[in-house]
Amino acid sequence: QVQLVESGGGLVQAGGSLRLSCTASGRTLSTYYMGWFRQAPGKEREFVARISRRGGNTDYADSARGRFTISRDNAKNTVALQMNSLKAEDTAVYYCAGGNRSPVTYSLTYRSANEYEYWGQGTQVTVSS
Repeated sequence: QVQLVESGGGLVQAGGSLRLSCTASGRTLSTYYMGWFRQAPGKEREFVARISRRGGNTDYADSARGRFTISRDNAKNTVALQMNSLKAEDTAVYYCAGGNRSPVTYSLTYRSANEYEYWGQGTQVTVSS
């Protein structure tokens, strides 16, 4: 199993930037496709971004595209989410997630939380307007 730990959250003014990091231990990160999700108070957990095992493919929610960038460094066992031009509506707990399902066996969208088996504890991002 892999253990995931997020860091980098905090309080930032609207228009500012934050960089979230997710550090993996226990297994080699390259085994997993990785994603970032977020959950605001009173709302369901939602997809933000994902990256393929080797980093060649990425995907973003419409709300994140153009402002957020997901990246990974398998040698360092880390995944990052660079968030720019932050808005008050980006306020949420952000979760790093990893999945190991085979696209041969499963029809994967990589946008559903159910497709990810491993989760971090989350890091709070608060954007003040």
